[in-house]
Amino acid sequence: MSAQDAASPFAQPWEAPDDVRITRVRAIATAPEGIPLLVVKVETSDDGLYGLGCATFTQRWRAVATYLEEHLARLVVGRYPGDIEDLVRLARFSSYWREGPVGNNAISGLDQALWDIAGKRAGRPVHELLGGKVRGAADTYLHAAGATVEETLDQAERLRDEGLRHIRLQTGQPGAGHYGAPAVPHTATTDHQYPGGWDVEEYLRRTPELFAAARARLGPDIALLHDVHSRLSPKQAVVLARSLEPYRLYFLEDVVAPEHWDRLPEVRAASPVPLAVGELTTSLTDAARLVLGGGVDFIRSHISGIGGLTAARKIAAAAELVGVRTAWHAPGDTSPIGAAANVALDMTSPAFGIQEGHVYTPAVHEVFPGTLRIERGWLRPNEAPGWGIDLDEAAAARFPAGLSGHDAWAARVRGRDGGLVAP
Repeated sequence: MSAQDAASPFAQPWEAPDDVRITRVRAIATAPEGIPLLVVKVETSDDGLYGLGCATFTQRWRAVATYLEEHLARLVVGRYPGDIEDLVRLARFSSYWREGPVGNNAISGLDQALWDIAGKRAGRPVHELLGGKVRGAADTYLHAAGATVEETLDQAERLRDEGLRHIRLQTGQPGAGHYGAPAVPHTATTDHQYPGGWDVEEYLRRTPELFAAARARLGPDIALLHDVHSRLSPKQAVVLARSLEPYRLYFLEDVVAPEHWDRLPEVRAASPVPLAVGELTTSLTDAARLVLGGGVDFIRSHISGIGGLTAARKIAAAAELVGVRTAWHAPGDTSPIGAAANVALDMTSPAFGIQEGHVYTPAVHEVFPGTLRIERGWLRPNEAPGWGIDLDEAAAARFPAGLSGHDAWAARVRGRDGGLVAP
């Protein structure tokens, strides 16, 4: 250890194998699809060697950027970038009060950037550093959503014709629609305090109708999925799951809010449909409790929200031991770097189930050269060192990130009495 290293209160108490050190940590925000994406760039003393990591918490990305640059950077500058586990633990435990999406997305950006550096230094893709492939590609699902059942199924047919074998179906509901589907006019004739509001009974009635029509039109071979977005009580979740049993869903996602996750084992015991939960996990511990608690069939964490690749590979290992499968969260509010981290796990974990996918626009491919592409429903990792994805900062600057409505995105649903419906 050099005298300079030893002078730092955050220096590791052992000798680093070489002189490469972290010199700078930056948060870079961009929105080529109108959705704020936050990427962390970790630079090193080795000229031209840097890593990229996903830290995207869309609703509070400015807070994540501040956390990174004002707090975490000073902990790791001067440190050896190969000590990933120690640096992640240092970042996690440094504030004493820990966990939550702001801190863990910041840690994720650091973590994934360090894995990118490790791959580049080894000259190998990250999935080889995790043990190598156990499959040839990751099967994906995409979303079909419309204001009506017919519009939703038109989209589903197009996805099927493009080679998708798994499709998530959502259709419009009164009020704010149903997250990912357009709103539709209120059709009830009775008087309401808030006529445009969302009605759980109407949702419980309409959703089985959607899947009955889907099976009639798409046939028995397409795997169908549905996302509740955490709006039901435990008993309502059981009612929905049983009503969907005839349509053989691949999984039913986020049936209850995180505040009721302790009830998931009883819901799962009564549900004939596999349950996928975890999009709202905000720590490694949250995700581990879901996996080990007997209440889920698929773990759906946003890996940036639980602390990055280092945390997620531990969850994948735990899932393998107890028969839970992975289905990592990855819509358009996951950066291409985060998507690549998902696929690295998919390719190397025997617990893999399915991967949520997103078709990135040409603008995203311009900002992030090397962004993965879905080919007939399959995702494959880059074989270049690290993630095999770069960031064009000049292109990123042409798509500045703003709040763009995402700050209050979830708190937009009200019932017909005017009260907020918690997602």
